Amino acid sequence: MANTTTPVSPVTPATPVTPATIGTAATSTTTPIAETAIGKTTINDSVVAKVAGIAAREVSGVHALGGGAARVIGSIRNAVNNTDLSQGISVEVGETQVAVDVIIVADYPVALQDVANDVRSSIIDAIENLVGLQVTEVNVTVDDVFIASADDNAPEAEARVQ
Repeated sequence: MANTTTPVSPVTPATPVTPATIGTAATSTTTPIAETAIGKTTINDSVVAKVAGIAAREVSGVHALGGGAARVIGSIRNAVNNTDLSQGISVEVGETQVAVDVIIVADYPVALQDVANDVRSSIIDAIENLVGLQVTEVNVTVDDVFIASADDNAPEAEARVQ
């Protein structure tokens, strides 16, 4: 009897497939951004959301980020010195692209379209320059308008009686 062997193909480990992942400020998923001969760069979705949040806050005319409930929670966080920089930001990150949704509270009186366009431009510049992803869209929702009351800036009135 002849001894025959069948050639066995070498086993290769399964390569992980990285589909587009959905991330929000509360979710921490990762997406490989760049792979080189000496290593791979991975950036968490929460980092992309923070970069977008910081960029949006820097725009003149933006009073705050997030809807009503998010701002209440944010004020509690601020009271204990724990600011959530990605509040009001939702990101959907793929391998090379990102889409951003942002909710803002605008100062009164500012042109809302101008503030929205400035927020959009600021977020696109920050993500493309700092993170290296292409921004496909930035949807801006103006949730509220902040009106500073006259009492906030007025000096305390003298007491009527002494």
